[in-house]
Amino acid sequence: MRELQVADFTISDETDAYVIAEIGHNHEGDLGKAIELVRRAAAAGANAAKLQKRDNRSLYTREMYDQPYTGRNSYGATYGLHREALEFGRTEYVELQQLSAELSIDFISTAFDFPSVDFLADVGVPAIKLASADLTNTPLLAYAAKTSKPLIVSTGGAEMDDVRRAVETILPINPNLALLQCTAVYPASAADLNLSVITTYRREFPEVVVGFSGHDDTPEASYTAFALGARVVEKHFTLDRARPGSDHHFSLEPSHLTELVEGLRRTRESLGSNVKRQLPGEAGALRKMGKKLVAAFDLPAGHQLTERDIAIKSPGGDGMKPYLLTEILGRTLTTPLAADAEFSMGQLS
Repeated sequence: MRELQVADFTISDETDAYVIAEIGHNHEGDLGKAIELVRRAAAAGANAAKLQKRDNRSLYTREMYDQPYTGRNSYGATYGLHREALEFGRTEYVELQQLSAELSIDFISTAFDFPSVDFLADVGVPAIKLASADLTNTPLLAYAAKTSKPLIVSTGGAEMDDVRRAVETILPINPNLALLQCTAVYPASAADLNLSVITTYRREFPEVVVGFSGHDDTPEASYTAFALGARVVEKHFTLDRARPGSDHHFSLEPSHLTELVEGLRRTRESLGSNVKRQLPGEAGALRKMGKKLVAAFDLPAGHQLTERDIAIKSPGGDGMKPYLLTEILGRTLTTPLAADAEFSMGQLS
């Protein structure tokens, strides 16, 4: 069965989407901004607010850590100092966890390295995200899987063999997996999204929950993703798209996140049942616009019916449906019938 439990939310084909507000580092290293982002994510109806966790000294080569990093999006003179300025530690994580619990929103994070997996497991997040860039990092995937926490794995920039390898690495260790179609373009255009991959994942991995991590800057594609079977939807989230930083410009603002959550619920409602049947609410329109078989003009008892004697007219009501025309042709009336009166089998011999 395709199902994933994250904290109190059961994700399956029968549920609403599990919506992740990806804060990332849009808090700009400011705990106050992070608190506001979590509050606004909860108010918008998201199921989870998500950060990113890096152990920068072990993650980057010394050359990359020390390389100059200047410009509008920089928070430090070198790339390493930039990343450190954006990193939260245990104190911030615990405070944000406590706030999230009060607001009834899950608090999760992406682990980019082994120490970060340990950190997140230790602070007790209900799920761990693995980024697209680590889809081929099978040692990290296996290490995260061993925590037994639900894993949510993005697949941007991957070939199908990379996805298969990742799934084959995780599932023997940990069956609690969601696989997200993703495109590593920031922002991604509609032509970049390839949402049809969602159906490929659902077909190839029938036991795995499938989702969509969208780097497009509007909610609309997420509705299509849900209709195709995505039940986890992740979108970057900010308070202000105009802020400096690499992610703000394609992130959803609070009003957009509210629109996303509400739109996904409407999408589920509109999908409805896969059983085709007449709904009670359709009866009025069908009576008014539907058709029935009636006498074309006054017909006497004993008359043998021809096509000339029968008209097809509205309202439909409970009369004989037009598809029964061939069943009454050639039959004989046992009683007279006035023009526009309905035919019934009880009048025919």
